[in-house]
Amino acid sequence: MSRVLLATRNQKKLAELRRILVAENVHGVEIVGLADLPEFPDAPETGATFEENALAKARDAVRETGLPVIADDSGVTVDALNGMPGVLSARWSGRHGDDQANLDLLLGQLTDVPDERRGGGFVCVVAFVLPDGTETTLRGEWRGTISREPRGTNGFGYDPIFVPEGGTRSSAEMAPEEKDAVSHRGRALRLLVPYLRVLAQ
Repeated sequence: MSRVLLATRNQKKLAELRRILVAENVHGVEIVGLADLPEFPDAPETGATFEENALAKARDAVRETGLPVIADDSGVTVDALNGMPGVLSARWSGRHGDDQANLDLLLGQLTDVPDERRGGGFVCVVAFVLPDGTETTLRGEWRGTISREPRGTNGFGYDPIFVPEGGTRSSAEMAPEEKDAVSHRGRALRLLVPYLRVLAQ
């Protein structure tokens, strides 16, 4: 059984990757999170791109643990804000990880933006770094529009105000398995499956 670290303390992200591996019939890989290992300091997210941040997190965790590491950086990009919040999504309001404050600020910034210009998307970049120095980055995107008010309680972050293209429900109104099949993170993680199959052999 190969242990692979998903460099997160977010239990929902861990559950999502584990569900995808079960759905893709990948056995022989045990996914562990940061909470399962001795604590080490988090590297600051100072990259200008999702790729830079994901790689920095993964390299740091490989150095600290000696395990193969998956790390992701993700966020929402809003067309009317020239692609922002982007890499600043988790700390858009000034406090890292304050989902409600981030969401409220973004909605406030879009108050006067008409419905036809509220396009945006979620982006997720997954970095996979091995102890031998091999590095891979994979990118998943999910386009849609930003709604005027939050709806739904599934998911986290900006999920309640993101309505995927072709749909009427927010990401937070979708069942977890349904979201896995189409989300930015689900797309990026599924691109990772062939690499994890190799480890499982």
